[in-house]
Amino acid sequence: MWSLSEFRVARQAAIASLVVLGLTWILSRPTLAPVEAQEVPAAPPVVEIPEAAAKTAADMKPYTEKLTGTEITFDMVPIPGGEFVMGSPDAEAGRNPDEGPQHSMKIAPFWMGKCEVTWDEYDIWSFSLDVKRRETLKIDATERDRLSDAVTRPTKPYTDMTFRMGHDGFPAICMTGLAARVYCEWLTAKTGRYYRLPTEAEWEYACRAGTTTAYSFGDDPAGLEEHSWFIDNCEKYQKVGKKKPNPWGLYDMHGNVAEWCVDQYDEEGYSKHSAETPFFLATKEYPQVVRGGGWDGTAEMLRSSARDFSKPEWKVQDPQLPKSRWYHTDARWVGFRVVRPLGGEDIKFPKVEKSVTEKK
Repeated sequence: MWSLSEFRVARQAAIASLVVLGLTWILSRPTLAPVEAQEVPAAPPVVEIPEAAAKTAADMKPYTEKLTGTEITFDMVPIPGGEFVMGSPDAEAGRNPDEGPQHSMKIAPFWMGKCEVTWDEYDIWSFSLDVKRRETLKIDATERDRLSDAVTRPTKPYTDMTFRMGHDGFPAICMTGLAARVYCEWLTAKTGRYYRLPTEAEWEYACRAGTTTAYSFGDDPAGLEEHSWFIDNCEKYQKVGKKKPNPWGLYDMHGNVAEWCVDQYDEEGYSKHSAETPFFLATKEYPQVVRGGGWDGTAEMLRSSARDFSKPEWKVQDPQLPKSRWYHTDARWVGFRVVRPLGGEDIKFPKVEKSVTEKK
């Protein structure tokens, strides 16, 4: 049996032997070649439109965007940056409590759709008409096509969402706020220019167009006849751009269809607005802000400061279980228009994947 001193000597010898073996292995192993960093593929170039290129507000011009692979176009109007008073004064006729308190908001320059998004534009995405056209004509997809094809598209509607009120040149309606947002994601991939829905503050700023009155044309609702489609002069939505525009060249900001904003509706949101919190990004379907009023709205609902929001009742007729996340079947007065910030991507939206039922 070993003594304690003999055990210690043996242990030290064993450790020394292991160290020698380890060093021998390290020195004799083959040298591994350095791993080269993988290059991230460069994004394909934007679809070139000279008028759309601008680095400063002074460079901004109106331009016409074209959906490649189609003959569909739409116009964008530059909106100058500035500061305005958001909300309505207590004495304004038809005012609601959620329109206050009035507060100052600073807005960065952006472009805004001259008109509401039409079915002609929307159907390219919702029915994959661009993909079907390439397949029919045996046209190879471009890098931009591949990017936009990867964006989620809605399930097929269970009925004709125009409800026989008109298609070509008419505003797209009955989509959810999510559908409008994903359309903007597709449009971004399709063109290489960042598009999104407006914030509620951007929408009101653009609607007012430098005015402080109830409407962009003054306080007298009689002016709606020349500027708007609403309950007093129509029984359904109308083709976009047929009435007089506001001072910044935007059509149908009052009436025709109400328009989605990125904001979650908050009745007391105006007391929470700040430079650090200029909007409240919607994270759930209800309630999400819509602005502008629709063709079935009263004069009070079409005021520049009037607010509205999504409700579960907008899906009463949807027979699907679960009810579709893409359609508000009963919101036949709701559509949207797009904006493009001068500074590029400024809001990060979560990516939308197909649901389990949509993959079946």
